[in-house]
Amino acid sequence: MSRIPLFFWGLVAVVSAVWFAADSLWVSPFAYFPFRSVFVQYSGILAVVMMAVALVLALRLRVLERWVGGLDKVYRLHKWLGIGSLVLAMLHWWWAKGTKWMVGWGWLEKPAGKGAGQQLTGLEAWFRGQRGLAETLGEWAFYAAAVLIVLALVKAFPYHLFRKTHKLLAVVFLPLAWHSFILMEFDYWVAPIGWLTQVAVVAGSVAAVLLLVGWPGKVRKVPGEVVSVTRYPDLKVFEFLVKVTQGWSGHSPGQFAFITSDAAEGPHPYTIASDWNPETRCLKFVVKELGDHTRRASRRICEGMPVTLEGPYGGFDFEDDCRTQVWIGAGIGITPFIARMGRLAGQPDNRTVYLFHPTADVSEEALAKLRADAEAAGVNLVIRCSRIEGRLTPEDIRNAVPGWQQASFWFCGPVGLGEKLFRQFRQWGVPGRRLHREFFDMR
Repeated sequence: MSRIPLFFWGLVAVVSAVWFAADSLWVSPFAYFPFRSVFVQYSGILAVVMMAVALVLALRLRVLERWVGGLDKVYRLHKWLGIGSLVLAMLHWWWAKGTKWMVGWGWLEKPAGKGAGQQLTGLEAWFRGQRGLAETLGEWAFYAAAVLIVLALVKAFPYHLFRKTHKLLAVVFLPLAWHSFILMEFDYWVAPIGWLTQVAVVAGSVAAVLLLVGWPGKVRKVPGEVVSVTRYPDLKVFEFLVKVTQGWSGHSPGQFAFITSDAAEGPHPYTIASDWNPETRCLKFVVKELGDHTRRASRRICEGMPVTLEGPYGGFDFEDDCRTQVWIGAGIGITPFIARMGRLAGQPDNRTVYLFHPTADVSEEALAKLRADAEAAGVNLVIRCSRIEGRLTPEDIRNAVPGWQQASFWFCGPVGLGEKLFRQFRQWGVPGRRLHREFFDMR
């Protein structure tokens, strides 16, 4: 979990350090317009680099997934880079545009421009001639980007519409890249900050084009067919098995896949709730009806339906050096642990495992399957019906697990519960490297 702020603030620090090697925010003598000039450059460069990195992350590259700790972490970093670039772009826009308004209103008096009366020639003259177009394109692209990023953050905005509108950010980045390319201070071009900005602009533009043509999804897609569907009405949960072709090379328990069952809806992430068996080539998915998409999928998915799978993704792999593991699968967050128990049933690893399953809804049929899986895997299962017994607390886990101080903790479920549990365990001295969470939120 700590890798996300590490990458985010590491990027800010690197870009800032390279920029400060070329310029400074502390102008002397300090005045509004000289400060505005350097701050507009700094904020604009940092914003476009952040957005470029966010686009590269959206390519779902395996190497970046490994570095960050799983695709769920990649998308969380992508989200915060998007928010960071929006904040910086707003500051950049206000200092650039707002200053012009204040000059027009008579609040500020604009000094003579840099190089006023100087005749420019060559490449610098060409760049200066493109400034008007670059400013206009950048301004309107900023407005579009702001709207699209805000829509992505509004959970009430339907997922299938979010998926389509969010892709437009790749289009918006291209005029922003041109804006940065033209309006960057000409003297920066021979400095490391200029080289860094050029690399970011080119990388972001290439990523934008690849995203627009759908490259990320194409390279890891395989066809499949739904071979069975089981429904648990009491839980508002359905389970389905998908048989995949030879294109699927296998997966590890805890990973997930994007499934497309309706071209209009597009791909949607589901945790794989089974271990990989190359003989049956079947993957199990357990889905709770939590939103419009999953409710429609519950009605639509049926035996014999062709689907497309993309993956596997994720770094929630249960691999560490702790001899005791504590798993917390809250509600539908139980799915990665079902897959892991399937692996342990055939390949025990001699760890002591405690699985806590807090749930508001109860189905005796589903719980019987869960108990059987836990018994076969040698896992200590604790089921807690929150409607009757109350919510699971850190104290409940501590009291039930001998030697919890040396254990690792693996959580999948509602964000609020995970934060509460892990905050308390950190206060009790459990290091962050032993606290693992699945951020199963792709927006």
